[in-house]
Amino acid sequence: MTEETTGSAAVGRHVRVVLVDDHRMFRTGVQAEIGETARTGVEVVGEAADVDQAVTVITATRPEVVLLDVHLPGGGGVEVLRRCAPLMAAAEDPVRFLALSVSDAAEDVIGVIRGGARGYVTKTITGTDLVNSVFRVQEGDAVFSPRLAGFVLDAFASTDAPPVDEDLDRLTQREREVLRLIARGYAYKEIAKQLFISVKTVESHVSAVLRKLQLSNRHELTRWATARRLV
Repeated sequence: MTEETTGSAAVGRHVRVVLVDDHRMFRTGVQAEIGETARTGVEVVGEAADVDQAVTVITATRPEVVLLDVHLPGGGGVEVLRRCAPLMAAAEDPVRFLALSVSDAAEDVIGVIRGGARGYVTKTITGTDLVNSVFRVQEGDAVFSPRLAGFVLDAFASTDAPPVDEDLDRLTQREREVLRLIARGYAYKEIAKQLFISVKTVESHVSAVLRKLQLSNRHELTRWATARRLV
């Protein structure tokens, strides 16, 4: 997020928000960017770094909007949505979710929308746009980064559910993320920097992916991902 949030965003509006992301530095950055309530109208009432923490904090604070990362320890954003389904379905003061993720993969977007999220924006969003997106979700609108809306339209335009990929289902959310970046040609150091993890952790994820998919090297992995349109 590169632009400062304007003071006009706060006029006459107030929203209580919980931040769910497993990177503390990112949560701190979002808090600094949008959480000055007098200026933005956004009040950050809680934070969480994994699925269990998220469910506990969301249940305790009952925010109006949750900014939810897709990839989280403990089952990912979809698991948070599943466990918070009663809060989303509440007749009065429902909790609404806006996915905020580094991933722009169609499967991630569709997965959280099917899980009940009201929108999906990527972490390149500006502070001003993020504040406006939060308020729009609070009001019941659906919000997407421009190119991501097409994924949702395509997915829900079909009456047929997408086929289940048993091989892909063997991978964790983080392994899928590393898989896509490897298939796009990123070096281990670049992946580590982008995902805020160590090179050793990247190597471990790649080894796990190769083992689970019964592949031998990154070239086979790239072909596998390309064939499934994951790149």
